[in-house]
Amino acid sequence: MSDKLAAAVDKLKLGTNTRHIFLCVHGDCAPAKEALESWSYLKKRVKELGLKDSGGILRTKVECLRICTSGPIALVYPDGTWYRNCTPANLERILVEHLVGGHPVEDLLLADAPLTARR
Repeated sequence: MSDKLAAAVDKLKLGTNTRHIFLCVHGDCAPAKEALESWSYLKKRVKELGLKDSGGILRTKVECLRICTSGPIALVYPDGTWYRNCTPANLERILVEHLVGGHPVEDLLLADAPLTARR
């Protein structure tokens, strides 16, 4: 592994994370401006809540989660929990109730679909 790659892995604290939230910002499931506002909010709040780095939550901005309606759409792994309408206010609930509290936000739930290993 190159020094640059090892530094990137170390910076993200890979292997110590408990969850990973992906947020769609492409613009088909929600207006691009709203999706980017949600992304900015998510980045800020993950840091403010102490969830970044040693807090164990990874966050990734993605182009498309293939739902293309009722967005912004978010996906939490390893839970396989999909959320709709991820406005800043709703992201606050997802962060506090699900990522910190461990309880999915039922009224925002799009699907509960954990991946399972094939045998």
